[in-house]
Amino acid sequence: MKFIDEVRIDVTAGNGGKGAVSFRREKFIPMGGPDGGDGGRGGSIWMVADRNINTLVEYRYTRAFRARNGESGHGSDRYGRGADDIVLRVPVGTVVRDDDTGEQLADLAGDGQKALVAKGGKGGLGNLHFKSSTNRAPRQSTPGEAGESRRLHLELKVLADVGLLGMPNAGKSTFIRAISAAKPKVADYPFTTLHPNLGVVRVDADRSFVVADIPGLIEGAAEGAGLGHRFLRHLARTRLLLHLVDLAPFSPETDPVREARAIVEELRKYDPELHAKPRWLLLNKIDLIDETERADRIAAFVSEFGWNGPVFAISAMSGAGCQALVFAIMEHLERDRGGSGVDVEPNVDREASE
Repeated sequence: MKFIDEVRIDVTAGNGGKGAVSFRREKFIPMGGPDGGDGGRGGSIWMVADRNINTLVEYRYTRAFRARNGESGHGSDRYGRGADDIVLRVPVGTVVRDDDTGEQLADLAGDGQKALVAKGGKGGLGNLHFKSSTNRAPRQSTPGEAGESRRLHLELKVLADVGLLGMPNAGKSTFIRAISAAKPKVADYPFTTLHPNLGVVRVDADRSFVVADIPGLIEGAAEGAGLGHRFLRHLARTRLLLHLVDLAPFSPETDPVREARAIVEELRKYDPELHAKPRWLLLNKIDLIDETERADRIAAFVSEFGWNGPVFAISAMSGAGCQALVFAIMEHLERDRGGSGVDVEPNVDREASE
């Protein structure tokens, strides 16, 4: 299934039915009076978050949704039938905005959460409402109210505990395959992921967390280079960011420190709040570095990069260091849920020896 995380749709609620002008006319009842009923309510349009949906692909081609109008009122004090509402199901994590004003209408972050996005019009009043001591045969009625009409911008922000950052070919897809059941494409040649991937990391029978892998950033993404920032929204709800750095790049001209700084700068430009989230440094592909040089290469990178946070040396391909990292992430998330605010101490010696 194609991953669609942003669409624009048009929604139009139904108009209310018009009120009726009618008089009671029955044999042996010479002065029946007005009996025109009210019009029915127009159908409204709701959005509901559904955990069984993970993409907005349903709205890729069907982009206009219109609810039915309410039925007009009838004689004999009979009201018109109200129209049925329309319920649009979207993935959990969908943000709904008015495309014209930019106003946020709803943030559907929980399964079953519901939001009214276009309200149906009220039905008009029948002439029975206008009778009085001085107006015994009113011929007035009111039309139904118009239903709301909007152009909506739907934006999906996936729900994940941990988000992966890094340049293309830093090894994010290989890493998420190594620690979860997700199977994004990997290959032995340079390429970049084109859509986000989610992986559930099962620590044991009762503990797990969700990791989001987004397409790699490149320097200049803030100005639209590469895929730009369009996927960074999927990291907005995460509680921990993992910054993967390729410590053994294909090209000898590639400077890992410069690339790492570029990622941090793009993150700062996109969203200061996202930049301020807890972030760990993952130095990947250590299996491609001679064992006698690893410690020096790691220490040199950390020193030049000026990093004083948590550091993990891993190999996503061989799995070295990944198990210790998974347990450290789980411990951090559990402490974070408890509100302790305690973080993992910086450690550059977490290179696995298995």
